[in-house]
Parts: sequence; C-alpha cells; structure tokens
Amino acid sequence: MTKKVQILMLTALVMILVSACGSTTETPISNPTMTEEEKVSEMTQTGFDPTYVEKEGVEVIYLAGGCFWGLEKLMQSLPGVVDVVSGYANGNADIEPTYNKVITGQTGYRETIRVEYQPKVISLDAILFAYFQVIDPTIKNAQGNDIGTQYQTGVYYTDETSKATVERIASIERARHEKFVVEIETLERFYDAEEYHQDYLIKNPLGYCHISSDEVNTISEMVVDPDNYQRPSEDQIRENLSDLQYKVTQNAGTESAFNNEYWDNHERGLYVDVVTGEPLFSSSDKFDSGTGWPSFTKPIDENTVRSKEDNSFGMVRIEVRSRAGNSHLGHLFFNDPVSPTGTRYCINSAALRFIPYEEMEKEGYGYLMEYVN
Repeated sequence: MTKKVQILMLTALVMILVSACGSTTETPISNPTMTEEEKVSEMTQTGFDPTYVEKEGVEVIYLAGGCFWGLEKLMQSLPGVVDVVSGYANGNADIEPTYNKVITGQTGYRETIRVEYQPKVISLDAILFAYFQVIDPTIKNAQGNDIGTQYQTGVYYTDETSKATVERIASIERARHEKFVVEIETLERFYDAEEYHQDYLIKNPLGYCHISSDEVNTISEMVVDPDNYQRPSEDQIRENLSDLQYKVTQNAGTESAFNNEYWDNHERGLYVDVVTGEPLFSSSDKFDSGTGWPSFTKPIDENTVRSKEDNSFGMVRIEVRSRAGNSHLGHLFFNDPVSPTGTRYCINSAALRFIPYEEMEKEGYGYLMEYVN
C-alpha cells in the first residue's frame, strides 16, 4: 500500500469520526437547505408552529376572532396569560402565508392569535368564555367592519384535554344562538404574522379595534372563574331541579310575581345560578322594585351573565342568561324609575339559590364576601 493511499484512508476515517461525534437528535425548526417538497411535508404536520416553544406550567390555545389586533389586546389583559402572538392559522398547506397573501382571501388562513397561559392562574374556560363574549358566532367570514375569509372565527386546539374543554364550551355557546359558525378544529399549522402586527395596539393605542375598550376592561376585571361552575349533564340537570326550576332555567319560563321565594328576601348573602352554582348577584345590589320579582342593579361580576334580544310574546326585551350554565334568568331593563341606577335585572327566584352571608365561606364562596356588604 502506498503512502498516499494510507494518508487518504486515514483522512476518511477521521472525517467519519468527526461526523459521528457531531451528530444530534435535535430537529431544527427551519432548515434552509430543505427542498420545496420537504418544506411542504413539514408544513402539513398537524400542530405545526415553528416558533412555539413548550414551557413548564404553560398551556396553549389558538383563537381566530376577526382582526387579530383587538383579540391580541384582550388576551394580553388577562392575568395568567403569559404571551400572545398574532399569526395565521389553518390555511393551504402549500402556502407559507404573509399578510399580503392572506388578505386576498384565497389562502384559507385565518387571522389567529396564539395564547399561552398558566392554568394555575387562569382556566381555559375563562379564556374561551372571554373569547365568545367579544365575537359574533353567527357570522361567517366577518367580524366588526372586517369582511373576508381571513376573518372567519375559530378555536383551534392541540391536545385531547383542550379539545374536551373547547367542545364543552362550544356546546354551551352554540345553544345560545340559532346559528353558530365558529370553526372548532385541531390546529393544523400556525405562522407568526409580521413584526409590525405584534403588540399592534400597544404600539398604536388609537389604532382600529373591533373590540371596545369597555369590553376589554370588563373582561380583564373578571372575578369569578367559570371553570369552578361547569354545567352538569342534561340528565343531572333534570334530576337536580324542581319542575318549576327546570321550566324557568331550561325553557325560559316565568314564575308568578309576588309568589316566589326571594322577591321580598332582605337577608344578607349571595345569589347563585341554581344549575351550576355560579355566583350571579349580591344582596348589596338588590332593591325592591315593586314588580314582585327579585331585582338587582348589577351582577356581582358582569362577566357571569349574558344578554340577548328577546322578541317573545310580541314584546322586545333583553333576556338575561348565566354564563357557565346558559340558564334563563330573567330580563334586563334600563331607565327604571325605581332602580337606584336606572338599571334593573328582573330575575326569577326559581333560577337562583340563595346563600346566607354566614354560610358563604363554608359553601366555597368566601372569596366574594367583600362584595356582600
């Protein structure tokens, strides 16, 4: 064997050893040497999000709710949300989206935010109910003044636990409306939007937002966590309620005036949803309206009730329902001459359970005692 051949063989052996020592099982987020076919293959993987990094004690959910600027600002205001990123989700796998591509409405991508949150601080229930509080779930491909497929609403999950919660909350919200078009799907892929879209309303406080500042402030001051008051199954509800309670809460019935349990109750305490136990009203805000039904100036936490137009019986009224249970509670009236504030929540006793102040701690409502004067 010649000396030249020996040198070549030795060089090859060294190169093999160096290559073996430098090997790694870590897969790079983005490989600039990938072929176009390899890039498409990576983009079609379920849950593809090249910038997301898992963190201990942090979960993730993806929300599409029209223009992502406003939804980003809302979620940033919630305690327990640690990061929010605006981006594009669940479009054509052959397209790597940019804003200019997405606004054509031809990519299938939705303006979406990635919400990273600490479940020990804020529940997914709370995040989802906040989301549904500011969108119109009955409109397809539009929200606010924005129209186009990129503004389609959607909730996209990445694991089975989140899926169960998302589907449970969606079923409650679906029951509130005759039409429900929010996409409830697995996250397929997500790309960060351009840098100028990130924290847009922080950088541009006067920028466009289809979510009002009042809504952001109300939701950010949430006191009651809906995760603690989940709606029971239909069988459990039927078993737990009296005929009158079921008629009122599940079939939007009305009990008799002056012939119900709490219309003249003056005891100090808390009124909760009879179906879920979710706190609704404080005795501090109860007043004698002269109508024969329990009347309140406001809820204990504005986030625990929902209102919608009610055209039943030839009248135009505002129906009031509970957040977590979707129980029919009663109606909301403005410019009431007897109410100290002009606002009257006229509520059926059959939709409520009263908890005396002295029993609130034992019943698990001690955290609300400061709201019951």
